[in-house]
Amino acid sequence: MQRLREILDPFLLLLIGTVALASLLPARGSAAAVAGAAADAGIVLLFFLHGAKLSRDAIWNGARAWKLHLATLGTTFAVFPLIGLATGQATAIPPSMRAGLLFLTLLPSTVQSSIAFTAIARGNVAAAVVSASFSNLLGIVLTPALVALTMEKSGTGNLISLSSIEDILLQLLLPFIVGHLSRPWIGGFISRHRAMMGRVDRGSILLVVYAAFSAAVVEGLWQKVSRGELLLLAAICIAMLAAVLLFTHLLGRLLGLSREDAIVLQFCGSKKSLATGVPIAGVLFPASAVGPILLPLMLFHQIQLMACAVLARRYGAAADARAHLAAAT
Repeated sequence: MQRLREILDPFLLLLIGTVALASLLPARGSAAAVAGAAADAGIVLLFFLHGAKLSRDAIWNGARAWKLHLATLGTTFAVFPLIGLATGQATAIPPSMRAGLLFLTLLPSTVQSSIAFTAIARGNVAAAVVSASFSNLLGIVLTPALVALTMEKSGTGNLISLSSIEDILLQLLLPFIVGHLSRPWIGGFISRHRAMMGRVDRGSILLVVYAAFSAAVVEGLWQKVSRGELLLLAAICIAMLAAVLLFTHLLGRLLGLSREDAIVLQFCGSKKSLATGVPIAGVLFPASAVGPILLPLMLFHQIQLMACAVLARRYGAAADARAHLAAAT
């Protein structure tokens, strides 16, 4: 039971509860307008805090250990999208959910879980911090650009509204830059209140999810998606994660990375960020399309946590056993 609680992400339970609430009590009419405005404000706040939390050193040091960071970024923004384009050909999945699969593969890596699993696996934690942070920083620009380049060509349809570029500038980049420039004055406060900032982050994401799924439910989401399609979607997510984990493992060997750096490549390269993906989807896509697009990301989020938790413990146990053996001899 204790191990089950460690693997299951409490935040995912909140997400499931939010989706259930939106399914039973979706925001309609004026309530939908209020929910949408609150979600937009949450996105601005979320990226302001992302900018304020990212240190200048993390940005400048991103160019060091170039082999590791290029391999991680290449996996995140090149290999993963190619897999997304391939899986997007699964015609058994509705077009909106195929768009969600592709969108999932275009996102940057996670930060917190990548670092946590690297630490558990006895990997290079400092490199994981830089690699994951650099991935998120580039993702603010690269993810919308990749969405624009791939969505229409993949056959999933052009779901991006014409005002998306302006929204990206006003809701993502501008708050991020202002937050980062404000770091000298508010960085200390944020560091001292990390727990509170984490709750603000999660609350902002839940607002966006509620607004998105409310709009999708009003448009008949659950009448359009069957249980079989959801199971197929979960199977595709598992296959995608397995393929990337194997690829990063082999790539680490091919590049001759140390064990510690190879662990960073595997965990940072195989993750996709829910915290970044939810607000970006809220900005890029029409409200009624966001719910179906987020379904693959929510499934993949929990699958990656469960799989990487098991993998990290195995790596960590093997490293501890080698350390004990070396100490004994």
